[in-house]
Amino acid sequence: MTRTVVVAGVGPGLGASIVRKFAAEGCDVGLFARSAKFVEDLADELDEAPGDALAVPTDVTDPEAVAAGFETVREAFGPVDVLVNHASGGAWKGLRDLSTEEFDEALAVGARGGFLCSQEAVEDMLDNDGGTVIFTGATSSVRGNDGALAFSAGKFAVRGMAESMARDLGPEGIHVAHVVIDGGIRPPGREVGSPEEYLDPDAIAESYWHLVEQDRSAWTLELDLRPHTEGF
Repeated sequence: MTRTVVVAGVGPGLGASIVRKFAAEGCDVGLFARSAKFVEDLADELDEAPGDALAVPTDVTDPEAVAAGFETVREAFGPVDVLVNHASGGAWKGLRDLSTEEFDEALAVGARGGFLCSQEAVEDMLDNDGGTVIFTGATSSVRGNDGALAFSAGKFAVRGMAESMARDLGPEGIHVAHVVIDGGIRPPGREVGSPEEYLDPDAIAESYWHLVEQDRSAWTLELDLRPHTEGF
């Protein structure tokens, strides 16, 4: 079965791994990011994949840009079956050092962006007997991080949105899942001192695909991923 997927917030780490995994599984994938060059290069890289990839430079905080991005994907691939809300941001500062603009930006990218993209995708899913919406969370989704007020606030908001949507949309056949990434993700393109202490982004992407493939009788609401060395 060919699925149409939007990954909102594609960068060189986990976002790229998710795109590669879904394209390898035969999905047609729209790549949303503010930066055109990276997603265009990634789409070109996937020319030989079973699924197609389309770069769609999009500011997920802008309602008109999001609507236009989804329409571009629909025209190329058809209605959206899967949405991965992966965009996030936030200055790593505490209350006294954080500006209003930095706080607003964190909420705009994560919570507002997730809201806007979900509204667009869910309309397609309701017309097509269901679909999947995945939100990327973090340790800061469940435990406020010292010196990361804006990032933590944004991630808490996204988790609440995912839980609310799951209860609302599950009976309509739409699987909404929140993934807590509880640990550092191995950075692409550089060596790290203790790789076993990091999550492998390709391994995380396998878990995202598992969420899409789950039977309706046993859906996951929240998936918590961490490396085996992580203390918790």
